[in-house]
Amino acid sequence: MKLTFLGTTAMVPTKTRNHPGILLSYKNENILFDCGENIQRQLAYLNFSSAKLTKVLMTHWHGDHSLGIPGLIQSMSAHHFSGNLEIYGPQKSKLFMNKILDSFLLKEKINFTVKEVKGKFFENNDFILEAFSMKHTAPCLAYSFIEKKRRKINLEYLKKFNLEKHPLLGELQKGKDVIYRGEKIRAKEGTYIIPEKKITYITDTIINKNCIKAAQNADLLICESTFTSELKEKAKEYFHLTSVQAAEIAKKAKVKTLILTHFSQRYKNVSQFKKEAKKIFKNVLLAKDFMSLEL
Repeated sequence: MKLTFLGTTAMVPTKTRNHPGILLSYKNENILFDCGENIQRQLAYLNFSSAKLTKVLMTHWHGDHSLGIPGLIQSMSAHHFSGNLEIYGPQKSKLFMNKILDSFLLKEKINFTVKEVKGKFFENNDFILEAFSMKHTAPCLAYSFIEKKRRKINLEYLKKFNLEKHPLLGELQKGKDVIYRGEKIRAKEGTYIIPEKKITYITDTIINKNCIKAAQNADLLICESTFTSELKEKAKEYFHLTSVQAAEIAKKAKVKTLILTHFSQRYKNVSQFKKEAKKIFKNVLLAKDFMSLEL
């Protein structure tokens, strides 16, 4: 599981920070959270083909989070995308998507579907996607990606049975005891559990109870921090969070790591954000464009 930050500023891009976007790569999935202007070029810097994208999760449809969509579709077509791009978002996402595309003379098109979601909206054998309503000046969602706990083979233990490659390994991974060469191998010794991992993304909102609910026990909380605490009234006026409020969410939700992002362009140096947040929550990182980490 790899996360890469494609854009970490707020409404106005800067020389070093692009409009919002985060790429989550997991097995055969490449999930894009938000699609700010210039995201296609940010992907190009990573030598990542946009044709590999499988899902786009839109928090809301303000321009700084959505203006990259026409260019992204154009790039995906140029890279011969042949699948169906799944686009998820809040209420009126279908309407806004149609309006955006109608505004451009796009000859290049791809297959895509748009779904307006809330609660648990996707699940397969590997992971779950959840959406939580936020409080902003437009319909807005926070998202959680939850990798399900899984059972892995204990190769060291199985060496004593000379069991390495065999269909029975599949049964063990299902949690079933097996018989091999007359000996019983218990699943609880022959395998071990890797606990679930959770990533939550919260942006463009004032603090509300769903922030805590969305981030509860997350391994990683990526949270907007548009203003420092000295501008908390401005944050409230524009329906955004401060670094202190982001840290309070992380503490109350009992997350393991907090990453602050979505910094206002007014700040040339964002070290103050971390300084304020760490007074409340210890494990704090500051996002920057092209920062990546693996979980």
